[in-house]
Amino acid sequence: MKRPLLVFIVLAFGLSWAAALPLWLGGGLSSPLTQALGTLLMFTPAVGVLGVWAVSRTPFREWARETGLTLGERKGRTGLLVLTAWLGVPLLVFVAMGISAALGLVSLDLDGLSIYREAMEARGVQAPADLGTVALLQIVIGVAAGPVLNGIPALGEEWGWRGWLVPRLVATNGVLAGLLISGFVWGLWHAPLTLLGYNYPRLGSWAALAFIGFCVLAGVLLGWLRLRTGSVWPAVVAHASLNAIASVALLLGDASDPPNELLAGITGVVGWLLLAVLGAVVLRLYPVRPQQPRPAESAEPVA
Repeated sequence: MKRPLLVFIVLAFGLSWAAALPLWLGGGLSSPLTQALGTLLMFTPAVGVLGVWAVSRTPFREWARETGLTLGERKGRTGLLVLTAWLGVPLLVFVAMGISAALGLVSLDLDGLSIYREAMEARGVQAPADLGTVALLQIVIGVAAGPVLNGIPALGEEWGWRGWLVPRLVATNGVLAGLLISGFVWGLWHAPLTLLGYNYPRLGSWAALAFIGFCVLAGVLLGWLRLRTGSVWPAVVAHASLNAIASVALLLGDASDPPNELLAGITGVVGWLLLAVLGAVVLRLYPVRPQQPRPAESAEPVA
């Protein structure tokens, strides 16, 4: 297993730093290239999987099954968990915001939507008079279409982290340890962006450490989806939905008292606690077993 793992890590991490290099050379996250390069970076784990496939020389149909591109043995369960992820992730995101507001960690401005207004004006867009309707429409579109619009970039990540890496780490380290390690690796991989303050702008480079905490806990749930179904698609939908909704929820805050991203919302401490509780519940009520990787995968390729 060591050689495939080395190939995967070198490609996924090396290419992610290469993709983010223009941001480091000038502009940081304020660069107009940030969104495009961030999307490009999401495909680097998939390149890592393709690199391992080239080394292993496995027939692609078998490789697709092993890495979760199929719907698994129980397609009905996979479909149910896809739907659960599609609707459940937005619910979890807004529950986290509600709890944050109830604890006094965030001030909501549902009438004026001042943060949302400032965000639009910062992009040079004049905020409409009926901003509430626009915000509601964006939320509805994010919930309904987010997994579709973000699905391909999310697959670029999930095919690597949950599709290929999780089953191998779980097989060698046990379920819980394997899921936690995979989440740590996933969080560390974001360093080219998080060291620039991505997701936690007020933390600066410490954002890298904070986001690892989120990824470890979110990775447990995403990995559980993969192991429970034998398919990567529920995790893809969950990841795509999260990317569509998480930032929108923070726009409901008050510009005069902006939310502290480290504490509030799904990526803050409140979200971490929610994810930890939910992860413990699903692992307890719906346990999963390690899936042994194909023995030949760790062998050297035939000359």
